[in-house]
Amino acid sequence: MTNLNHLLSKQLDALLTNETNLIANMANTSALINETLPKINWAGFYLYDYSNNSLTLGPFQGKVACMHIKSGDGVCGAAIEQQSVIRVKNVHEFPGHIACDAASNSEIVVPLIKNERLLGVLDIDSPIIDRFSLEDEDLIVELANVFLNHVDNSAENL
Repeated sequence: MTNLNHLLSKQLDALLTNETNLIANMANTSALINETLPKINWAGFYLYDYSNNSLTLGPFQGKVACMHIKSGDGVCGAAIEQQSVIRVKNVHEFPGHIACDAASNSEIVVPLIKNERLLGVLDIDSPIIDRFSLEDEDLIVELANVFLNHVDNSAENL
């Protein structure tokens, strides 16, 4: 991991320190990612809804987005179903891709799991095909973990 990545994680940690509001932390996390990662056009969160096994749009930076995604649908739905990171070189080749923004060509989705409970996903899109490298994946997973470290453990926030 490069020094810059380590600094970005430290910056996110400092930004979220002493803030327990989930929505505020999601908003600032997506803003920081959007402002610092080059060549992306969307960064944000979808929250998992256990009552209907789907994702609901949360705080984000970018153009308008799909508001509801069923488990298994698109890259985000596949990530929650598999509970693993999915990095897609070309979203137009991904089976069942949901095109919320026609300008998006690649995507990375990180499931957010805290205390063995699925909170949602961190989703980042790019207009560049094959934008996200393995190093990018490591950084984004690290940022997701920093975010999760600041999620309040109380039942109302999970």
